Amino acid sequence: MHDQARVVIIGSGIAGSSIAYHLTERGWRDIVVLEQGELMGGTTSHAPGLVGQLRSTVSLTKMLVYSVALYKTLSVDGKPGYNGGGSLRLASSKERMEELRRQVGFSKSVGLEAELISAGEAKRMFPMMSLHGVEGALWLPTDGSAKATILAQALAGRARDGGATFYAHTQVTGIEIVNGKVQAIETTRGRIRTEILVVAAGIWSPRIARMAGISMPLIPMQHQYAQTGPLPELANGVSVPNLRDPDNLVYFRQDGESLVLGGYERNPLPFDFDAIPGSDNPTVLPFDPPRFDSLMRGCIERVPALRDAQLVKRVNGLESFTPDGEFILGESPEVKGFWAACGFCAHGVSGAGGVGKMIAEWIIDGEPSLDLWEMDIRRFGAYTASRRYIATRVNEVYSAYYDISYPMRERSSARKLRLSPVYARLEELGAVFGEKSGWERPHWFARNEALAQGQDWPVPRGWASRYWSPAIGAEHQATRERVAMFDETSFSKIEILGSGALAFLQRITGNQMDQPVGTITYTQMPNERGGIECDLTVTRLARDRFQIVTGTAFGNHDLAWIRAHAPADGSVHFNDITSSRCCIGVWGPLARDLMQQVSDNDFSNAAFPYLTAQSITIGDIPALALRVTYVGELGWEIYAPMEYGLKLWDTLWEAGQPLGMLAAGYRAIESLRLEKGYRYWSADIHSEYNPYEAGLGFAVKLHKGNFTGRAALERIKAQGVTRKLCCLTLDDPAAVGLGGEPLLDGERVLGHVTSAGYGYTVRQSIAYGYLPIAYAVPGTRIDVQLFGARYAATVMKEPLYDPKNEKIKV
Repeated sequence: MHDQARVVIIGSGIAGSSIAYHLTERGWRDIVVLEQGELMGGTTSHAPGLVGQLRSTVSLTKMLVYSVALYKTLSVDGKPGYNGGGSLRLASSKERMEELRRQVGFSKSVGLEAELISAGEAKRMFPMMSLHGVEGALWLPTDGSAKATILAQALAGRARDGGATFYAHTQVTGIEIVNGKVQAIETTRGRIRTEILVVAAGIWSPRIARMAGISMPLIPMQHQYAQTGPLPELANGVSVPNLRDPDNLVYFRQDGESLVLGGYERNPLPFDFDAIPGSDNPTVLPFDPPRFDSLMRGCIERVPALRDAQLVKRVNGLESFTPDGEFILGESPEVKGFWAACGFCAHGVSGAGGVGKMIAEWIIDGEPSLDLWEMDIRRFGAYTASRRYIATRVNEVYSAYYDISYPMRERSSARKLRLSPVYARLEELGAVFGEKSGWERPHWFARNEALAQGQDWPVPRGWASRYWSPAIGAEHQATRERVAMFDETSFSKIEILGSGALAFLQRITGNQMDQPVGTITYTQMPNERGGIECDLTVTRLARDRFQIVTGTAFGNHDLAWIRAHAPADGSVHFNDITSSRCCIGVWGPLARDLMQQVSDNDFSNAAFPYLTAQSITIGDIPALALRVTYVGELGWEIYAPMEYGLKLWDTLWEAGQPLGMLAAGYRAIESLRLEKGYRYWSADIHSEYNPYEAGLGFAVKLHKGNFTGRAALERIKAQGVTRKLCCLTLDDPAAVGLGGEPLLDGERVLGHVTSAGYGYTVRQSIAYGYLPIAYAVPGTRIDVQLFGARYAATVMKEPLYDPKNEKIKV
């Protein structure tokens, strides 16, 4: 038994074995993999085996495409671990057919082969199916089926050849943490010194994490499937593709002359990870026939031959699910050296190849080659430590697993968790709330809908109108023409202070941080490749004190990045002050008039210039005002201790009524920022994009001294970029994108839409996306494909609104 290792991986399933293989492939040796039972046990041993590559995000789809390419090379004793054959996704409703049209476009944008076919063509591929209610199908020819245990064995074999060692029947009993870093682990066979621990332990991951004082937000769910005996329809070498019928909540996979069938019922059953039994295969529980009945009815409806089929195998397996249905990957922000690769939400086999590659890159290079924000462990806040919250939200995620994935659809469970001090006022004004990182935030205000009458703004076509209101236009217009007030309390706020604060910020940001006290600086935090890890504003409040403001969902991520790069000499300290400060934003041509009415401070342009901050008093309330904007109008963000929030809102609201002020929501912010060309991190910019191609080169000061990513950015600037983020307007103003749609020149795919919406001032449908540099010229004509239809679009000079910044600097 090893007493030390460079990396210890807990879990020998397909994910753990893949990580071990990819680490050894990069030349790392001394890798130890631990399994508490038999090797390749756990969830891997009972995976249903369908391998689909199409997912809702670009990065995850690319990871799954990589997995398939890898799996095609794996076998054990001549037995392949992966078989092709393709897959069919049925549309048993007209609305589902719309989703398939959208998925065809997304597939095209990421280079995944997909084709929309008729019901008749689908039946020719899968003759056993009934066509009752079928509108059509999506054909994915490169999908297939996996024998997960064979794949795991093959990956483990390659890992062993590269220097990894696997230990079965070795249970982890403790994790040693010293000064916030992993130092060693205790096992039933002894102590292993290591500074890198990867938890790929599936449903046991929360138990392991708890040993390190970490909450792992996943819960085991009982997923049932069955296998028939031999079917005459599959005899004599007949082969059929995998079949998913999401409207009936069921799936099918061929296994020889049998069918494997299962699905995702509406009444799912969670399982307490502390109650996992100590049996030979504790991830398999007794089958629950009554709970499978609804799925069986759906299976028979789609494949009538199953009515008399004998079920020779029944499985009730535990699968890890997370509160948002995405993987949990990356290093814990709480304990250095503690890595997670778990929470695979029933597609761990499909993703394991890509997971192994990404985790290996992340550990060795310091960052993965793909943007993994949607899967990053840092996306979770402290509120996800609640097991009741996790169970409630996971129940919704599982029961809606096969529902149509409408963009901007909100979760309905575990709501009203984080409330602004003005929440009651927002309710009184008719706010329609959304949720982000546990915060309730107003999308728009229903009472403003009547104000949109007579404006002749188009109703967005199709899905873009599902979660939309004409109130968005009214709130947008009030911001542009008068003044509007926004509750932005959910913004993440981080305080950085200490004698080394300035030098530290200079080292991790691209812009010049050595500015006078009271200066606001917009900047990015690059990675070593020059990619944008964080996008934020930094306000210098004192010689040794700074305030960072970043997006609601990004606070944990950005703070973790900051901590990971901080000096260890005690010269820099950090505080997450999000929950101690409210934020009210006021913007519009009359914003100065409003502020001057409620304060004795001087808000003139000379006394309070753009991109500066001052301590002020509003009524009786002490506050910090930042003259900054994300909507492209004159105005201020006003920060105050949380207990003043309600009084602050009321004071501003009363003074604003004679000015025609409206309360406005986040959907108006989105429309306003698109007109102005302001970027949104995780969509328009992220770790795979650099500032020069994103049009943010003005925020990079190469001559300020050394900083993270400087060498890469110098090289990029010297060589020039090959793509550029471009603003497009569609000829049809009612054709509004939702993100992910392909950008086309004929049949050539140029890129995809990163964000889109309707601009109520410019009265145009706006889309952003990266285009090859030859196309990034104003006036260039291309097409945007929305739900199977092509719409002509023009590359525009940006920003579309106020190109000289006269509005914000007045």
